[in-house]
Amino acid sequence: MKKLIYLLIGATVILSSCGGDQNDTNTNTQTAKGGVKYGGVFKMNETEDFKSLYPLNVTMALENRIANQVYEGLLKFDQENLSILPSLAEKWDVNEDATSYTFHLKKGVMFHDNNCFDGGTGREVKASDFKYCFDRICVSDPSNQMYWLFKDKVKGANEYHESVNNKTPLEGGVSGITVVDDYTLKIDLNYSFAGFLNIVAHNACYVYPKEAVDTYGMDMRINCVGTGPFRVKRIKESETVILDRNPGYWGTDEHGNQLPYLDGLKFSFNKEKKAELLEFKKGNLDMIFRLPLEMISDVVGELEDAKKGGNRPYVMQVVPALSVYYLGFQHKLPPFDNVDVRKAFNYAIDRESIVTYTLQGEGRPALHGIVPPFKGYDYENVKGYEFDTKKAKEHMAKAGFPNGNGFPDLTLQINPGGGDRNVQIAEVVQKMLNENLGIDIKIEQMQFAQHLENLETGKANFWRAGWIADYPDPENFLNLLYGAHVPDDISTKAYINAMRYQSSSFDSLFDIALREVDDAKRFELFRQVDQISVDEAAIMPIFYDENTRLIQVHVKNFPSNAMEYRDMTEVYFDFDDE
Repeated sequence: MKKLIYLLIGATVILSSCGGDQNDTNTNTQTAKGGVKYGGVFKMNETEDFKSLYPLNVTMALENRIANQVYEGLLKFDQENLSILPSLAEKWDVNEDATSYTFHLKKGVMFHDNNCFDGGTGREVKASDFKYCFDRICVSDPSNQMYWLFKDKVKGANEYHESVNNKTPLEGGVSGITVVDDYTLKIDLNYSFAGFLNIVAHNACYVYPKEAVDTYGMDMRINCVGTGPFRVKRIKESETVILDRNPGYWGTDEHGNQLPYLDGLKFSFNKEKKAELLEFKKGNLDMIFRLPLEMISDVVGELEDAKKGGNRPYVMQVVPALSVYYLGFQHKLPPFDNVDVRKAFNYAIDRESIVTYTLQGEGRPALHGIVPPFKGYDYENVKGYEFDTKKAKEHMAKAGFPNGNGFPDLTLQINPGGGDRNVQIAEVVQKMLNENLGIDIKIEQMQFAQHLENLETGKANFWRAGWIADYPDPENFLNLLYGAHVPDDISTKAYINAMRYQSSSFDSLFDIALREVDDAKRFELFRQVDQISVDEAAIMPIFYDENTRLIQVHVKNFPSNAMEYRDMTEVYFDFDDE
């Protein structure tokens, strides 16, 4: 599909209210310098509930799409090309071998007003706040899933982690994270790591005040105190999240206009993709992400009809995604502790058929490794699994299950999100495994929070998973298979390597790649690492995703990108174009 096409669908723009929470009729906008316009509430929908908006426990893409508007870090990504941009750091210095990073903070940036502060008024952000938050990344806590980002890399991270576990926390926290002065923070690494700026832009590195932690504790999952362009106004879980404009936001645009332009954001949580599309057509949503599979052909047909009628356009944005959809194997338990079983499953699946017929062309067959097509990365020279029933049966027989005889009972665990595609793909895989390997598998659906808990604690043997890049680097995908993330006890939570895949050849080469400063050499090493994971059938990749949006024509300055990274700071409405 083209990156940007105009979808002309005859529809009347009818926008609903926020139930009196704020004015979101989206008709009154004020023009500012440069032609941008202030006003309006941007309305979007998510098909799954969030579990937490606390930066160290944001593990779902939808959670980051909300938290990213409230919290900020030292750096952020460019919404169009995903390059690194300054955020609360106005500049930074990196030494020659990429082992030391110094960040210089903007002055005068204030935390949101909140009752956690004396008098309810937010205070200025200092380098010590980042030191506090970064130290917390290395603390074992039920609400912290992010230690893997600093583990082994940041000097003193492992030692501090162990000291906290032993209830004797080291004075001064993580030794490699140093407050130089109120506006300067220095981070020293154990080894050269050219990709560290990507990690600093990760949601785990957002800043929040100690006062909020002391006041709310675990309830920070919904009590958000950041510095971002929007503030949490109201959360009604499973129904709505309403954010309003931060009037004291530090940012301005190139013309000197204070950001953000929008009055607020409203997230609804309608679980039905068909209903979501209908709400968009009525004008009650300003965008939708991903189309219902069974309605894709209808939408394309409407496009063609609308072109002939000359109606006002909606905009469809389609970009290849830095995202892989895969099925996970539990390597520590039978039958997937047997590499031949894993290879048999991979050969038995017709990925091209799944993309063509089940996904209606919305994606690309995963015929390579875990890393999706990526600029500068030679993914085409990672040889994956083509559909081959002969090889599938040969490996099944080699594993001791000729024609599926004697194969144990097996359940494919999925979550019902992703619109309807998780269920449809699971059913197609179930059918292919039966026809090509002679085995029967059951499908079990459970809500995403329980789904994650099961697979991370070793209770699931075979499951649906996906990974959307946290940052644009092959390392972010290959890190899912790094053996250092696997605990000794299978009942201990394994995040992010829930497969508990461990390979000495993978790990040793991955370690070398991490330390390579030259990007071309680093990417080639990662390609070799990717090939090792394929050869050992670490996972069962199904397809590489595409990000598809429909947005209303009045939405401006909202480019799509491969991570579906959303920064609403400079998005605005212009109803004159309708």
